[in-house]
Amino acid sequence: MTKKEYQPINCDDYDNLELACQHHLVLEIKLEDGEKLEAKACDLLLRKKVEYLIVEVGGEQRELRLDCIVYFSHPTIGKIEISLAD
Repeated sequence: MTKKEYQPINCDDYDNLELACQHHLVLEIKLEDGEKLEAKACDLLLRKKVEYLIVEVGGEQRELRLDCIVYFSHPTIGKIEISLAD
């Protein structure tokens, strides 16, 4: 788990994650530690000023810090490289 200060992500990227959650899309996600996973987007969560994507992987829920996601992709929305807010 990273201890660096949270960096909010670009609004357009956030909106795409919101859309993915609304439609429960199964996303291919790459994290900055190199981990790749296929996970169903469930919800977005804000806790202590840090935003998380709640995903379901193999029947279990995980919380992914938004600023730790390198990219996510799905056939209907394409590949979205996460950029930090200005």
